[in-house]
Order: sequence, then structure tokens, then C-alpha cells
Amino acid sequence: MIVHLRQPRREVDVRGGRPARAVLNELGLAAEGHIVICNGTLVPSDTVLAEGDQVEIRPVVSGG
Repeated sequence: MIVHLRQPRREVDVRGGRPARAVLNELGLAAEGHIVICNGTLVPSDTVLAEGDQVEIRPVVSGG
């Protein structure tokens, strides 16, 4: 499945059929510092991402 990443903006092809946490791990991204959007919906890191899903990973940004 194609995963769209922000900062830096890029696309990567990863194997589906596993939890979002595993995909984040494979990409070297901390689950605490990123959100996963699957098919337009924010999902928890234990959600299984399947081939064909539209996945976007964005960094968590906070400020005051």
C-alpha cells in the first residue's frame, strides 16, 4: 500500500495487513509523535491497515 508522509512530504510503498504501529515502526517513526489517517479517518495505532487503504501519516504538532 502507498503511505503518504508529511514533513518531509513523500510517498512510500509498504506491506499492508498489519497494525499501523508496525508500519510506523518500519518507517522509524514514533507512534507518540505521529497520527495515522486511514481512508480519511483518524485511527489508533492498533488498527490493521490493509492493501488498498489510503493511508497518511502526519507528525503531531502542538503549540501555545
